[in-house]
Amino acid sequence: MGITVNRKNIYFKPKLDRVLARRFNLSSDRSKRIIQRVLGLSEEQKYSLITQILRNYARRHRSVLNVLERNFKFKEQELKELKIDKQKLSDVEKLLIGSYFTMEYSIEAAAYFNPSIVISPDQSQTHEGEKRVVLSFRAVGEGHLSSIVFRSGIIDKNLNITLDEVGILLDKPKHVKNYRYKKEEFLEKLLQMHNPEKDIIKIIDEKFADTFIYDELVRFVNEIEEENELSHDSQILMQQILWLASSHYEIAYSLDTSISERVIFPISDTEKNGIEDARFVGFKNEKGKITYYATYTAYDGHSILPKLLSTKDFINFKIQPINGKIANKGAALFPRKVNGKYAMLCRVDGENSYVSFSDSLTNWHGEIHVVSEPEFPWEFIQVGNCGSPLETEKGWLVITHSVGPMREYVIGAMLLDLKDPTKVIGKLKEPLLFANEEERNGYVPNVLYSCGQIIHNNQLILPYAYSDHESTYATICVEELLSTLMGESEQ
Repeated sequence: MGITVNRKNIYFKPKLDRVLARRFNLSSDRSKRIIQRVLGLSEEQKYSLITQILRNYARRHRSVLNVLERNFKFKEQELKELKIDKQKLSDVEKLLIGSYFTMEYSIEAAAYFNPSIVISPDQSQTHEGEKRVVLSFRAVGEGHLSSIVFRSGIIDKNLNITLDEVGILLDKPKHVKNYRYKKEEFLEKLLQMHNPEKDIIKIIDEKFADTFIYDELVRFVNEIEEENELSHDSQILMQQILWLASSHYEIAYSLDTSISERVIFPISDTEKNGIEDARFVGFKNEKGKITYYATYTAYDGHSILPKLLSTKDFINFKIQPINGKIANKGAALFPRKVNGKYAMLCRVDGENSYVSFSDSLTNWHGEIHVVSEPEFPWEFIQVGNCGSPLETEKGWLVITHSVGPMREYVIGAMLLDLKDPTKVIGKLKEPLLFANEEERNGYVPNVLYSCGQIIHNNQLILPYAYSDHESTYATICVEELLSTLMGESEQ
């Protein structure tokens, strides 16, 4: 094939001291017994214990006091049942109770993989031939719970990436549920997911306002349940409405955090079992303004829901579900509109690669075209993308993944026509990259995977994870890769 792939001896590894303080859930009965034991300690024991806790944990969290106070508040019902007046509790007692319902969670302990890379919106303090970049990773901790984490750094003229210092005071965002829903779009998505009874749809249509916020939706649902004798299926539908609504939200981080300290952790019910494989892209609109979008898969333990994340600064984020035919894993947005429409790589059937077009970023009901099917032995199981296409003079460069014998994931490439990306100009007849002996062992053996690339100094910068364990990157001459793709199209 003649393509030189330069594996860089630079690795992106997890840091086990990056921990979040999460609520530790226990049953109400157990919680009440724990509270009684805490309050049964002597004043000296209480003071000694809280001093020890703060000494051991204050430097591991941005504000451990706020965490303990917040988790104490979740036990107000148990305090009422125990007939304990919370106003009479001392600050030490409140913090101690909170500490027993708090746990540390190491977000990267199990795996650190499936990287994506974009040019940072902040290009200050860079020199000629350098770019500041933002990398995202899928981080997995206890219970196989996935979140999105970030690293920032500089890629220099020699294609070496130097990461900024990685912060350990992880910050969970302020959760905002003030998204305004449109009834027509909301009901459309609901009907896609379920086949409800006509009577309940009529009740919902009459109850819901044309537009509403989350709190209003909760009120609508409560009123419907109080005013009507609902069947079992309709009661389940009411819960599904709240589930769907919780998938829209906005989050914001404190300005005094570094980007590596901002963790996008599962918030809504739709993603309670993880946020998987975010594909970031810098999208340029008609005025040349850049918005960073990421398509990812939300998983609740039973169902997947494709979602769209957007940000301009990596501080404020908006999250919305994606509706339509592309409702499967592996969606990747083109970095600009094509012929006046948004374009998306996707895989609607779990096996082939498609391109879809839409007038909306979140509603994909329009035309959809197959662009790649399993053809070679190393892709007989499935083909898909490894992130958003890269625009070149020769066409849209798409880095792909394929699954072959022994469930080996390899990385390839294809070239789509700039004006009509449903047309394939060329496709590699051999893998571009496959796991070598050092890369094939890990959490999931024999897997190479990427979620996004950039072009820098005429070189493809291809971050990838190996065996769902750790991540690194390779560089490839773009001209050489395009020449090979064009040549193979002529054979």
